[in-house]
Amino acid sequence: MFEALTQRRYLMPFKAARLPQQVTDVLVIGGGVAGLRAAIAASEYADCLILAKDTIEQSNTWYAQGGIAAVLQPADSYELHIKDTLSVGAGLCNQKAVELVIREGPERVLELLTWGAQLDKEPGNAHDLAFTREGGHSYARVVHADGDSTGKEVAQTLINTVRSRESIRVCANTFVIDLLTDGGRCLGALALINGQVNLIWAKRTILATGGTGQLYRESTNPKIATGDGLAMAWRAGATLQDMEMVQFHPTTLYVAGSSRTLITEAVRGEGGYLVDRTGHRFMPDYHPMAELAPRDIVARAIITQIRETNYTHVYLDVRHLPTAKFRARFPQLSRLCDQFEIDLSKDLIPIHPAAHYMIGGVDANEIGQTSLKGLYAVGEVACSGLHGANRLASNSLLEGLAYGFRAGGHAGQEAAGEAVTVPPSLEHRIPPSMKTELDITDVTSSLRSIMWRNVGIERTGDRLIETREIIAFWSRYVMDKIFDPAVLGPAAIPGWEIQNMLAVCALITTAAYTRSESRGAHYRLDYPARDDEHWRLHLLWRRPLETPIPEPVD
Repeated sequence: MFEALTQRRYLMPFKAARLPQQVTDVLVIGGGVAGLRAAIAASEYADCLILAKDTIEQSNTWYAQGGIAAVLQPADSYELHIKDTLSVGAGLCNQKAVELVIREGPERVLELLTWGAQLDKEPGNAHDLAFTREGGHSYARVVHADGDSTGKEVAQTLINTVRSRESIRVCANTFVIDLLTDGGRCLGALALINGQVNLIWAKRTILATGGTGQLYRESTNPKIATGDGLAMAWRAGATLQDMEMVQFHPTTLYVAGSSRTLITEAVRGEGGYLVDRTGHRFMPDYHPMAELAPRDIVARAIITQIRETNYTHVYLDVRHLPTAKFRARFPQLSRLCDQFEIDLSKDLIPIHPAAHYMIGGVDANEIGQTSLKGLYAVGEVACSGLHGANRLASNSLLEGLAYGFRAGGHAGQEAAGEAVTVPPSLEHRIPPSMKTELDITDVTSSLRSIMWRNVGIERTGDRLIETREIIAFWSRYVMDKIFDPAVLGPAAIPGWEIQNMLAVCALITTAAYTRSESRGAHYRLDYPARDDEHWRLHLLWRRPLETPIPEPVD
């Protein structure tokens, strides 16, 4: 069915000898928390080059609101945090990964403080830090910055540290087209830099490209989150895991005509309620933890309540909370509500779920190594096993810090003792397309809409089959096209993005169809029960797409 997707190894033809070339010890693709932390770790041993798709500030990390979960208070424990993570992960977590990240997490957080991070304070607490509780957590262990701007503070701290290291170069506004491989090994990347296609040869490559939110019509992610890293890793031959596991955030601001904006889970952690159009607080009807239930449960409850009340959305109610204190705790949300003339002391805040986080990704071990030699994957693009079938709130920044440190350090040490490998000749040819032209904007919009309708919070087998057929049809007209930057300039980028999006959507849809049960973030209306006897296993994917490789949970 997906021949058009599986035939293409590179997105554009090239001949290495005719292109500008750069050499680095460690290449980091992506400028979010995981990529930045990896570059800092690698720079202790080797030279490092960071390629960022937009500005270095433009990443999912920058927009993260909630915080970082870490065991920093004496009354908390690693065992509790591990238990919470495993519980929310619904039987698919890798125990080793969970213990590694949670036990190393506090050191990574305290390290940020030594680099100048300004986390919110509360004198008398451990390290004088303020803590909050979020969904799925049994203890208030989430640290935050400027109320609801944690990601921005973490990113800026890491960016400042990166800029202080002479051994790190940053190349912003760069589109990485593909990973370069030869003889079953990753040797760097093919990238569009300043309008010119370049080859970057690297001893080690770290993929840190973030998530896939823009595959869905409703999303909390910035425009750059089109799944490029997943698609290029899959084309290069790396193994992907648990691609059906996409997390939907329960609460984004829902105002007609405006873009969706994330409302941090910490609002519910501080006492906010969810109510429907009648004013009924409905979460106690669905789960004993009410608004602090895991995200998959809250998101599905909202969708059910929307359907049962025949309305477009539900509401977040903070009217019972002290307004001045709330505004001080959540300044970003307060400014947003002011913008739409929502009075926090009197009005309900309209909300709706949206695609938020890619749980599945490139299969990576405890130091970020993938199945492709020379390639590491960290952060949201990776599947480390930490999150299982559903991510515990505020574990993502923690994972980025822990795995960035581990992968970067290992890659730097390995690269320091090797020479760069440059094949004597490397080229790729693609025959010209004989098919009609296409409207990229229309295909992209239609793809995002059908993914939201059919491969979103609730899924059924017949809708997944329909979606696979539609993706296969579009792929026949999109994947044979060559988007030449010498002819199109920056307009080539949307063409590469839709080719990447089709590949990743095909993987997600096929995986969702294959897993005929409901578990964590993956919910099948036609198979609503969790089935540990048959499905407590990972689904691994390599080219070609059609058949997964089952792997028992560690």
